[in-house]
Amino acid sequence: MERSKTVSAYFKTQPKWIEELRTLRTIANKTTLVETVKWGIPTYTVDNKNVVGLAAFKEYVGLWFFNGSFLKDTEKKLINAQEGKTKGMRQWRFKSVKEMDEQLIIAYLNEAIENQKAGKVIKIARNKPLIIPDELKNSLKKDTELKTKFEEFTKSKQREFTDYISDAKREATKLSRLEKIIPMIKSNIGLNDKYRNC
Repeated sequence: MERSKTVSAYFKTQPKWIEELRTLRTIANKTTLVETVKWGIPTYTVDNKNVVGLAAFKEYVGLWFFNGSFLKDTEKKLINAQEGKTKGMRQWRFKSVKEMDEQLIIAYLNEAIENQKAGKVIKIARNKPLIIPDELKNSLKKDTELKTKFEEFTKSKQREFTDYISDAKREATKLSRLEKIIPMIKSNIGLNDKYRNC
């Protein structure tokens, strides 16, 4: 599916949640956040820094606070969708407009804005060693063109490829992911390049 270029275009892809999405958008736009679209979803920023995203899924609509771990969360509304993996991001899920307390949502948004202005962001460890999974390592040994192209990428882009394979639990999934990334590497396309210009 083609990624949405506008908020309205994204909403059209989510007819089940249109009322909830519009309500959250209206609330977000009552703050000083700047509305944009990144990764195909409505994203709200301060000084071009991501503060909160808005997205719909099968069972709920959610606000994604990029550095939500810094929020006080006095009302216990936030969850970490991937415990042990996600460091800063927190979600606030809604199943209907009735669950949306505008004043409380604005209070959370304003706190997130202040945290962003104060520089409270999760620092990603940059010096983590690059561990190449065996599946990719074997392919790099056999294919000199692949090895050369892989080494041309920055360390962070190399890590995106290695983590993509390592994160798969089943061997079959690791091999299918390897098949997917080999032509990308040879074409000098980073794993997440298509999202970087959204």
